[in-house]
Amino acid sequence: MARVVHFDIGADDPERAISFYSEVFGWEFEKWDGPMDYWLVMTGDPNTPGIDGGLAPRDGPAPDDDTPTATYTCTIDVNDVDSVVESVTEHGGRVADDPQTIPGVGRLAYCYDTEGNRFGVMESDETAV
Repeated sequence: MARVVHFDIGADDPERAISFYSEVFGWEFEKWDGPMDYWLVMTGDPNTPGIDGGLAPRDGPAPDDDTPTATYTCTIDVNDVDSVVESVTEHGGRVADDPQTIPGVGRLAYCYDTEGNRFGVMESDETAV
C-alpha cells in the first residue's frame, strides 16, 4: 500500500508562511542548500508517526475560495482543535470550516494559512459523539 511520505507547501511569501507554521504548530524549518529556494519542514520527532515536508515559493497564483486547488489538503493532528483554530486566526490565517464533531473520530476543522493554502486540523477522539 502506498503512503504519503512528504508534503509541499507553496507560498507567496515563504518567510511569512514559515512564521505562521512555526508559531501555530511549532514546526521547524531549515533552508535547503540546493539550486532553488526550498525549506525542509520538520513536523516532529522522527520516531513518532507523521511526515515531514517542504516549503517553496509558489509557482502560479494562490488558490482562493472560488477556485479549486491543485494541491492536497493535509490534515494535522492536534491536541485541542479549538485552541489551534484560535491560533490560526491570531497568526494571520483564517477558518474555512468551523470545528465539527465526527462521531468515533474526533473534531475536525479546515483553515487557510497566510498563503491561501487549505489544511485540516484534527483532534482525535474515538469516544466523540
